[in-house]
Amino acid sequence: MSIEWKTSSENVLYPDAVAFMEARVADIYKKDVPDMVWALEHPALYTAGTSANAQDLLSQDLPVFHTGRGGQYTYHGPGQRIYYIMLNLKEVFQVPDIKKYIWMLEESIIQSLGMFNIKGERRSGRVGIWVVCPDGQEKKIAAIGVRVRHWVAYHGISVNLSPDLGAFSGIVPCGISEHGVTSFKDLGVDVTQEAFDNVYRESFLSVFNLPLLQG
Repeated sequence: MSIEWKTSSENVLYPDAVAFMEARVADIYKKDVPDMVWALEHPALYTAGTSANAQDLLSQDLPVFHTGRGGQYTYHGPGQRIYYIMLNLKEVFQVPDIKKYIWMLEESIIQSLGMFNIKGERRSGRVGIWVVCPDGQEKKIAAIGVRVRHWVAYHGISVNLSPDLGAFSGIVPCGISEHGVTSFKDLGVDVTQEAFDNVYRESFLSVFNLPLLQG
């Protein structure tokens, strides 16, 4: 199996992205189209996952979208690279394994961060990828939220390149109040969307051992 890679240069409205994914997942399940990774950015907004606690929404300054992905509240906006991954887990694994899938997503992020000399780490009980900042604080640099339908996974990951970190103060990110959020820019690393897309694509294809659809 091979996977299609789609990149959007303009901000994509959140409802449009969800509608696209829903249709694509249905077609992947019917085996009418190949799996896909879609790299994009959203305008500034909050999303609430299936475990979201209403008390964790601290501000009404941005639009809020309730979505079917796992997890709690998160922020999306310019400067944050999102990869929506639509993947038939029955084709990737002999026995579909959501925990292994999440681990592989984490690994693809960790390997990509490493290419920019950022050490991303897992933390037990805390979804996402974390870094230890120069001041010793642990902060999240990438979030993960997935949904699975008929063993086809969708939604995916977000990586903070240069977003407005102040926007995260309007929520309790992923329900975790004792740790903050960071970004490439916050860590003093300058990276373009294109540069990170290129690195992440190679890491993803390597971790999942998938060829890129040509043409």
